Amino acid sequence: MPNFPAKSPLFSALRPFLKFSFCFRFIGSIELQIGRKLYLEELGVSAVDECGSSNEMRCSSSSGKTRLPQDTIQSLMNGSLRLPCSENFPLPSVVPCVGGCEEAYYCSKTCAKADWDSFHSLLCTGHGSLSPNTEALLKFMKHANETNDIFILAAKVISFTILRYRKLKAANVEQQEKRYTSKPCNSCIFPLLLEAWKPVSMGFKRRWWDCIALPEDVDSCDEAEFRMQIKDLAFESLQLLKEAIYDEECAQSSPVEDYFLYVDDLPPSQKKEAEKITKPFLDALGEDYAISCQGTAFFPLQSCMNHSCIPNAKAFKREEDRDGQATIVALRPILKEEEITISYIDEDLPYEERQELLADYGFRCKCRRCTEEGP
Repeated sequence: MPNFPAKSPLFSALRPFLKFSFCFRFIGSIELQIGRKLYLEELGVSAVDECGSSNEMRCSSSSGKTRLPQDTIQSLMNGSLRLPCSENFPLPSVVPCVGGCEEAYYCSKTCAKADWDSFHSLLCTGHGSLSPNTEALLKFMKHANETNDIFILAAKVISFTILRYRKLKAANVEQQEKRYTSKPCNSCIFPLLLEAWKPVSMGFKRRWWDCIALPEDVDSCDEAEFRMQIKDLAFESLQLLKEAIYDEECAQSSPVEDYFLYVDDLPPSQKKEAEKITKPFLDALGEDYAISCQGTAFFPLQSCMNHSCIPNAKAFKREEDRDGQATIVALRPILKEEEITISYIDEDLPYEERQELLADYGFRCKCRRCTEEGP
């Protein structure tokens, strides 16, 4: 797993001021920076934030700004108008996107390549894009710009994961070839996909529409409707992105989930008839309809770990981990040669209840905590 500087974001989606999001450096010239900002404001695109109830003061102040002629703004952007003393503020020359999208700009070829390799190659709308459907990608970008630019950030996360998976897969294939193995390793797909997702998995907590802060202008009694609207917006964005950069190997969704999403996307008349039948089943399933797999499994390594009511590790399986693997996480620093222990039960229970549950495992716990709490 790569090491990233503590203060540097793994992904970013900046407002459209000519400051590239990959390296966070201003580029071009002072004139170009000012001209682009004014140009975007003329188009109604804010370099700070969209107008809304929480930004009334900011938006009202911007409406009183002095407007400059279009030709003056263009002169700033094309370099024909020079501002006094601007030469004292030199900026790196503009390097265009290698894919030719005329939307992403960089401070150097190294910076451009780093962004291209990390995620932009799938999100580029130019002729050199790796996206199989740039027309769909343009629709996605338009939707994100008109609704919430957090969707662009989410797209970068997905693109990063897909591209990283492809690199890991290529390296895996190369290793197989060196071992004179020509047969493809289909069982390697899930572990590689999990490895590709690792750098961002730690940031996943809850679904966006469940944890987004309620805006000041939305009453608490309307919270459920607000979150449903946000959820619908996110699903609409995801469908547009899916059309643009879909990678079948990286799709491990539940067919049941896909079915209900398909019904939801039917034309209104067909959807209404279909939901007369499907809605009771969806309501009965609740949120569990999206769970891809449930069952019981034997994990040899986990089964070798002894129990403790004050464990130093925890074994668990996340719902989003669809490769059949379980994860063991240290709960505190573990010393060299110290035994790794987990809890077979809820260790927060009182002493007697813990011992009663552990009797099913055929022993009485004598860990330090039980020794202190016991008779």
